[in-house]
Amino acid sequence: MQYIQPRPSSIVAALYTVRDLEVDVAILHGPSGCSFKHARLLEEDGLHVLTTSLTDNEFIFGGQSALEQVLRYAEARFAPVRMAVIGTCVSLIIGEDMEAAIEGSGIHTPTISVPIHAGYRENIMGVMAALEAAARVGWISADELERQRYFLGKANEVERLRGAAYKPYIEPSRGDLKHVVGERLLALARKGKKGIAVLNAKKETAYMFADALVALHEVCPQANIRYIANLEERGLPKVRRDAQRILAGMKETGLSPVLLGALDEYGANGEKIGALIQGETPDFVLLVGVPHAVPPEYTEGIEVFSITNGPRQVEPLRALHHQHVVVEVDLHPKTLGITRIVESEFGAVLRNLS
Repeated sequence: MQYIQPRPSSIVAALYTVRDLEVDVAILHGPSGCSFKHARLLEEDGLHVLTTSLTDNEFIFGGQSALEQVLRYAEARFAPVRMAVIGTCVSLIIGEDMEAAIEGSGIHTPTISVPIHAGYRENIMGVMAALEAAARVGWISADELERQRYFLGKANEVERLRGAAYKPYIEPSRGDLKHVVGERLLALARKGKKGIAVLNAKKETAYMFADALVALHEVCPQANIRYIANLEERGLPKVRRDAQRILAGMKETGLSPVLLGALDEYGANGEKIGALIQGETPDFVLLVGVPHAVPPEYTEGIEVFSITNGPRQVEPLRALHHQHVVVEVDLHPKTLGITRIVESEFGAVLRNLS
């Protein structure tokens, strides 16, 4: 499909992936402004992001020397355990040999090169480029590489079928008013209606999405609600650690959800969640994180509450006949560098309404 709305970058996806591989320093081999916003955000998460700051001179004569210098600086300055060099459109076009630069720099830190650019329609190409480089040097197993490939494919499929990539352009929206949706949700819970609350979130976004379930349980502890969460410990190192922390945080509040899937399996979780919903026949369902993973046939005749962090996800969720859709604005920047569950806007609304 030819999209005419901005789509996630493969370069940025590679950066997030090396972070999940517990890389300490990532070097963007390109202009200083490439992926600037996300580079700054990732530094909030403990990943040092440097750049070779290529200019028009290097565009003509090559930037290997600049990359070698930054590699040596990074090793001396940060004493990293692992590093990664991430390609950009510029390094691709001028044909930079990043492996040769790593070797020529004389560094001793284990370092991978990720040859990637932003010219892909699907950002998972950046993820796979980083994972394949990691597998080649033994940072992950061949089995984990194939596992990641499968779940990335399922996530991509969900976005194309029912998500923000289901048509060329989607008008962004802030969704429904949170207090109106919160009042309806609490009314159902307090009347004793049967409900299912599902956390099916992507990686670190679960630090805030989980709060919606925590808040609902705090406000209505005796409600007839079954809680589900994709917090099984599988995946890359940081992903496993995040799942462990979030689950511990939920249990501290007295909420022990049934575990269904891992934080990187959200795209493949829809059928399992749907089967559980059909088996329980609830009056209402709260779907938090990636609500569109659940195919619409599983929620027919059920009142559905959805919480997303994507303004372009509101329209697709309405097309799935979700009656209530709210957006957690700026969720992603608020969940970088976090190690505990943080309060969400919707969670705050539920607590205030109580």
